[in-house]
Amino acid sequence: MADNLYNEVLIDHNLHPMHHHDLPCATCSNDGLNPSCGDQLTLNLAIENGIITDGSYTGVGCAISNASTDIMLDLVIGRPVDEARHLTGLFSKMIAGDISDEELEELEEAGALQNISKMPARVKCATLGWKTLEKLLEENG
Repeated sequence: MADNLYNEVLIDHNLHPMHHHDLPCATCSNDGLNPSCGDQLTLNLAIENGIITDGSYTGVGCAISNASTDIMLDLVIGRPVDEARHLTGLFSKMIAGDISDEELEELEEAGALQNISKMPARVKCATLGWKTLEKLLEENG
């Protein structure tokens, strides 16, 4: 039952992404590329007074890459940069299979990607947006 719910979350974010568009108000952006499958994206954020006020991505990617990036943006928009950094760390722990139930709860819908850790060929797809965010925050946050 839970797996079906998670699959529905991923399908919904892939078919109806809320954050796949240009962001004219962006204060920073960064490109991400997964050369093993060709996924490429540009992540755009609007950061004001240490808060991520808006975000989007453009580019092309597989269903997992798109869904993961859209879910990630849902999670970090409206949060302080430090909290977004914390969440990227938790996502990395989850993908490595080393996360507690309490930490998993913090990831909200991103927990739908937990089983990706069992599919090594798809890990780079799921982490592309998150790694791009991490780099963007290092350079601009």
